[in-house]
Amino acid sequence: MTFAKRLYQRFASLVHELAKFGSIGAVAFVLDTSLLNLCNVVIGLGPLTSKVVATTISTTFAYLGNRYWTFRHREQSGLGREYFLFFLLNGIALLFGMLTIGFTTYTLGLHDTLSFNIANIVGVGLGTLFRYWSYKKWVFLEATEPIPVELPEGGVRQDR
Repeated sequence: MTFAKRLYQRFASLVHELAKFGSIGAVAFVLDTSLLNLCNVVIGLGPLTSKVVATTISTTFAYLGNRYWTFRHREQSGLGREYFLFFLLNGIALLFGMLTIGFTTYTLGLHDTLSFNIANIVGVGLGTLFRYWSYKKWVFLEATEPIPVELPEGGVRQDR
C-alpha cells in the first residue's frame, strides 16, 4: 500500500495536469469537430478551409482553458508571447490534421463524412501529443518561484 501511495504522490501533479489538459482538450475537440462538420457538410466550405476555421476557434478556447486552468500554476510570461506561441504551435499541430484530411480526401479519394471524421480524429490525436509536449516546453513555463496556495493575510480568500 505504501508503494502505491508513494507512486501517486510522486506523479500526482502530472496526473492532475494531464486530467485538466484532457478535459480542456475534450471540449475543444467537440467544438472543433462540430464546427468542422458545420463548415464542411452544412455550409460547404471544403475540407481544408473548414479545418482551418474550426481549429482557429477551438484553439482560442483551448488557450484560455489551458492558461487559466490547466497551467495556471506555471509562469505567466505575458499574454502576447504566450498567445503567439500557442497559435504558432497549434499551427504546426494543424498540419497533422490537414495532412490526414488532405490524404484521405484527395489521395485516397474518400469524400464521405465518416472517412472525413476518422481522418480528423487521427490528425487531432497526433496533434494533441505534439501540443502537450510543446506547451510545457515553450508556452507555459515552469514557475521560477512557488505559487502560494493561499493569499496573504488581509487578502481575499477563495474557498475550495
